[in-house]
Amino acid sequence: MAHLGMIHGRFQPFHKEHLQYLLSALERCEHCVVGITNPEPSEFNEEVTSGHRHLPASNPYTYFQRAEMIRRSLIAERIEINKISFVPFHIFDTSKWYFYLPKPNSTVQYVRLFSSWERKKVGLFYAYGFQVEILDEGAVKNIEATQVRQLMEVGGDWKKLVPDGTIQVIEMIKNGLL
Repeated sequence: MAHLGMIHGRFQPFHKEHLQYLLSALERCEHCVVGITNPEPSEFNEEVTSGHRHLPASNPYTYFQRAEMIRRSLIAERIEINKISFVPFHIFDTSKWYFYLPKPNSTVQYVRLFSSWERKKVGLFYAYGFQVEILDEGAVKNIEATQVRQLMEVGGDWKKLVPDGTIQVIEMIKNGLL
């Protein structure tokens, strides 16, 4: 078991497959760092291998709101929150990694491979010196945050795709409380 592990994502919003990703990492490490990418709008860079991730409509929630979705979801699952840290993850600017991420020689990056975008990130992690472990190799993505956002727009049943903590945060946002 690794001492430190790390997962990452935009989590726009945090859904049930994101939760499974985090729980899989927690089975493999003592402490998990959750890197929330695209922490601020100035960093929404176009990525050829994933053409939508830089669009404002694909990034409706703030860094804080996304961290709160994850935190509340873990509490609802009765996960020891002291085993988790949250960091802004400037995925496109490796010069900032030193200031936000744990040391690469002591951290395993856990990644699920669904596209060439994830393969590109694995290359970045290796180049920076991280150990990388591929989780659920060959898994098929059944939930996408885009799908959740679309269901929200049309009044569909988006709540079945997200954990309770995400529902709580989105309701708070709708009510102007967060």
